[in-house]
Amino acid sequence: MDKKEAKQRIEALKKWLKKWNYEYFVLNKNNVSEAARDKIKKELHELEDEFPEFVTPDSPTQRVGSVLSGKFAKIKHLRAKQSLMDCFSDEELEAWEERNMKIIPGEKLDYITEYKIDGLNLSLIYEKGKLHRAITRGDGVHGEDVTHSVRTIPSVPLELREVGGAKLEDYPIIEVSGEVYMSIKNFNELNKTEGSDFANPRNAAAGTVRQLDPKVSADRKLDMFFYSIHFAKDSVIDQPKSQKETLELIQSFGLCVNTNFVHHTSLKSIENAMSDAEKRRGSLPYHIDGLVIKVNNARHQNLLGSTAKAPRWAIAYKFPAEQSTSRILDIEIQVGRTGALTPVAILEPTLVAGSTVSRATLHNEDEIERKDVRIGDTVVIQKAGDIIPEVVEVIKDLRNGKENKFIMPDSCPVCGGEIDRPEGEVVSRCMNSGCYAVHQQQLEHFVSRKAFDIDGLGEKVIQQLIESKLIEDAADLFYLQASDLMPLDLFKDKKTENLLDALERSKVISLSRFIFAMGIRHVGQETADILAKHLNLEAKPITLKKAQKKNQMSLFAEEVVEEKVDVADIPELLAKLSKVSVEELNGVEGVGEKVAQSIYDWIQDEKREAYLNKFDRAGIKLLVPVSNKSTKFDGLTFVITGTLPTLSRDQAKDMIKQNGGKASSSVSKKTDYVLAGSEAGSKYETAEKLGVKIIDEAKFLSMLS
Repeated sequence: MDKKEAKQRIEALKKWLKKWNYEYFVLNKNNVSEAARDKIKKELHELEDEFPEFVTPDSPTQRVGSVLSGKFAKIKHLRAKQSLMDCFSDEELEAWEERNMKIIPGEKLDYITEYKIDGLNLSLIYEKGKLHRAITRGDGVHGEDVTHSVRTIPSVPLELREVGGAKLEDYPIIEVSGEVYMSIKNFNELNKTEGSDFANPRNAAAGTVRQLDPKVSADRKLDMFFYSIHFAKDSVIDQPKSQKETLELIQSFGLCVNTNFVHHTSLKSIENAMSDAEKRRGSLPYHIDGLVIKVNNARHQNLLGSTAKAPRWAIAYKFPAEQSTSRILDIEIQVGRTGALTPVAILEPTLVAGSTVSRATLHNEDEIERKDVRIGDTVVIQKAGDIIPEVVEVIKDLRNGKENKFIMPDSCPVCGGEIDRPEGEVVSRCMNSGCYAVHQQQLEHFVSRKAFDIDGLGEKVIQQLIESKLIEDAADLFYLQASDLMPLDLFKDKKTENLLDALERSKVISLSRFIFAMGIRHVGQETADILAKHLNLEAKPITLKKAQKKNQMSLFAEEVVEEKVDVADIPELLAKLSKVSVEELNGVEGVGEKVAQSIYDWIQDEKREAYLNKFDRAGIKLLVPVSNKSTKFDGLTFVITGTLPTLSRDQAKDMIKQNGGKASSSVSKKTDYVLAGSEAGSKYETAEKLGVKIIDEAKFLSMLS
């Protein structure tokens, strides 16, 4: 066979195999046996070996690439990922619809239900119709590049089918999202043949996708279902007008859709579908943990919009938490950051909702007495909201008389300090403010993501810093030096440098996050935000020197830039707090009587002023919320892209809205400004093409000054 004939044969074989994959994985048609398909693929392999110049990246034989040698690259998503709201009952589902109807009154909503596949969420990017990149969900902003593994999944096409007469080269960037999963059959074979100890198919799928060697991924036989698609602005294909059209369009591209989706015109129909799905889940070839319910009409979806965390137009209706039984080996006391003593059941390990459980909360002493829980009892275990294991009930018929009643300790099991249970409360607390367990939990809360968000300070590191007497409270963290950290077992040069950098970066923090980090009893994120706005601190401009990444095309990674920000200092906060009364706090909307008293007690603590002054001396500055809405941005539309030096995207959006502007998600000719940070993506390029003015954070903040 000469080269011309070989090229023609190779192209014909590739075309046939792509057609077979589409019919088998997308249309569920099995017109040709797998044996015949394997024979064709073998012939293609042999021809490509003989004529390697005709091997192309989209060939069905090229799904397995080279072995990676390092950890996965972090890639920024084209669109930030959101999580779905959950509901667990028909009543919660009805409440969801009622909330939506208040936003768009008078509209008739219809819905699409889809199986909630218990797998790993991925986003795939196709450029000019060819698979370019596959990214895990990650933190919603950045994910891991797992393209090498995803290419091995037979149900993922390396090249999309042409739709509506458009040529592949005319396609814009297309992003599709879906769920990678492992079938129950393949999961059982994996555990049998490899002796693996994956708890469930989802864990197996996640572990397989993150294999460095794509041959391992190929051998483990993953699959994927897709459910959303987004196009670039200049798309030659119209955005679908409904979720039903979206799924049909995805399928026409050659992407696999779970065909169990159903259209509904009432919640009653959805409730029946939920009941049916629960009955069928045991006979399905893959795991599902409920239904995803989406408002069908795209116009309605746009009107409903999203909260900061989730779309309002979609919700996950989850099956009731799976239950199991186990035996209580012991009951231990866990001491929390507020000194609360929580009894925890130590269990014989048992599988619940797909994971192994060996501990379960018993909540409090009253709950133990109400359920009559004893050490040695056989109990029913479930995951509350599929997250926190709890003891549901005792199977008293299985008692043998050797069970022991639990007695709440009369002193703290960690420090031996006094325990108090205030009248009317169900929780006992350690009264020793110097309790090691309280100290540890408070510090872990302080550095957590929703508080100061300091990388490199995990449980073991905090424990070592306490035991080494380098820190007595959270403020001491900002006084640490390299000479303090380097002698410790857990620290090397790079880790020390990274931690000190993280501490330095965190010194400018929003007032609400600072308040939340203080660990005031009953004060969560929402209450901290309310209190920050109520205090109305006076802001002063300061200039910060920041290491900022240059344009992604630059040869130099960073440059030092000056940023002007409006902040309040700790003395200003102390002055405001000294004038706050419990009556004033009671009058703040969203702050109840119990919360008001807790905040006031914290304010009146004799050690509080000295503690906060330590933060002031360390250089902590507080970004304050704008209390009075201005008109500086009236009529202006902003789009934010990239990572800003000091502001989060949410903070920047709040500042835009508080000053009368609009924060949009896409760039158009109507956009007035693109606020760009480091690693700015396609929005930056679109703004340049359209001639939209691009500003950095310093310019943005100066516009507000």
